[in-house]
Order: sequence, then structure tokens, then C-alpha cells
Amino acid sequence: MISFLFIVNRALSSGTAASLSSKKMSAPGPRPLVLCGPSGSGKSTLLKRLFAEFPNTFGFSISHTTRKPREGEEHGVHYYFVERPEMEAAIAGDEFIETAEFTGNLYGTSKAAVREIQAQGRVCILDIEQKGVEQIRRTDLNPILIFNNPPSINELERRLRQRGSETEESLAKRLNAAQVELDYGLTPGNFHKIINNVDIDVAYEEFRNFVVQELKAQESQGVPISLK
Repeated sequence: MISFLFIVNRALSSGTAASLSSKKMSAPGPRPLVLCGPSGSGKSTLLKRLFAEFPNTFGFSISHTTRKPREGEEHGVHYYFVERPEMEAAIAGDEFIETAEFTGNLYGTSKAAVREIQAQGRVCILDIEQKGVEQIRRTDLNPILIFNNPPSINELERRLRQRGSETEESLAKRLNAAQVELDYGLTPGNFHKIINNVDIDVAYEEFRNFVVQELKAQESQGVPISLK
């Protein structure tokens, strides 16, 4: 079976204007917006509000994963759910910007997913973890990096338990990973902005204002962006 990533990458990269080096990829449109933070920190709520306020401005980069869908999750909406051999082949073919393995499953952001959104003149949003941030910083995408800082580890644990989708083992792994992400996220210089997400309304206003300010700065430099 031909990889979905193979098909999309070839379709988007046809023509000399789309040629890429094996290590880097160019940024033909607005700078991508990266939102990083532990699972359960409230990233999804911030992004939902941003998309609702600016429905024509952003495009969400859908990640690929080898894990099985949870109840209510749809292929091509929440993730591209793929088999491990298919994703490993795509990684070997340099089709991903960043990849990571967590609790035995692979996750990653494809180059095709970002290029498709940039080609539409939209700001590509990537919801990725620490190792992904480190990898995307090594590209020439020049992303805007925002860290979503949760109230506390205890609050994270409460939210994750409420989901009802974690075993004790997977919960412990997520909480350990969360502490690593917090240490990285709060280190000066790793992110352009840290959002202290204690009160969601206050956090969203801070998040929204920072993003709008950044996009207006790009507009002033001649990058067409529709803030609508």
C-alpha cells in the first residue's frame, strides 16, 4: 500500500519552486505557531478559542501516530492513525519535521501537513512536545514558540484522571514526561512566550494578544495574513 505521506508529499512538491534540501525546508508563507505544554495543560482549549475567533487565519497541523484511536477520535481529524511500519518508512524517507516515541507509540508532524497549510496563506499551528520543539528549531521554518504552563503537576494529574483513558502505568509516564516538559518550558530562551494557564480566560487573552502582535509584525514585513 502506497503511503499517504508519500502521495501528499509528491503532490505538494511537484515543480522547481517546491524543491527542498534533505535536511531543511523553506517557509513560503506565515511562520508556523508552535504550542507546547504537558498533556492536560489546557492547550486544546486555547486553540479552540483561537480558531473560533479567527476562523480564516489558522490551519491545524494534524499529527501522525501509530497508537489506536480513542473513543470519539477520527482519522484525519484528531490524528492520522497509521501502522508502525508505514510511519517508520516515512520517517526513513525524510517525510517528517519532527517525531517522538511515547508509551510505545510513534508521533510526528509531516512536512506535507505544514506545506499544505502555508500554501493556503494560513498560519500553521503545531501542538508538539519538547523533543519536537528541539527538532523544529533546527529547521528553517522560524516558528513562533509558545509554552503553556499548567497550574501544577497535581492539577495535571487530576485532569488526566478525569479523562478516564489512562492506566496507572501510562499516567505515571505522562506525569514524568510532564515534569521534563515543565523543566524545559520554563528554561529562559527556549520559548518566545510562556503562558501561565491558571485561569483559562486570562490565559487565552494573553495567548491571543501575543499571537496577534506577532502576526501583525509579519504583516508589516509584507507577509499576507488574514486576521479574520
